[in-house]
Amino acid sequence: MFDPGLLNYWIIMILMMTGLYTVIAKGNLIKKIIGLGIFQVSVIMFFVSMGKVRGGTAPIAGEGFEVFSNPVPHVLMLTAIVVAVATLAFALALVVRIKEEYDTIEEDEIRELEAGEEG
Repeated sequence: MFDPGLLNYWIIMILMMTGLYTVIAKGNLIKKIIGLGIFQVSVIMFFVSMGKVRGGTAPIAGEGFEVFSNPVPHVLMLTAIVVAVATLAFALALVVRIKEEYDTIEEDEIRELEAGEEG
């Protein structure tokens, strides 16, 4: 029933659901950014896990090597890591500006302040 070879996928699934829950359920903007970071890390781990072939080597022709791992998912995830870092840095910069403007980082309080300004 439980396959230890699939443990990494279970961990990835738990991380993914934790990040998604944090983004959806929390009202604090910093907590939402942390949840987004957890979600991004879980997606990167998923792609790297899928790209690994048991017993595979680097795709370099040589004697005795028959099974190769595809390096493309790993290379794409390097790009994804750079994009994730830039996204999180930009989100934190936005939170700093929101804090300066509204003097809070709680989503509910910001919505109340916005509703008060309109009415």
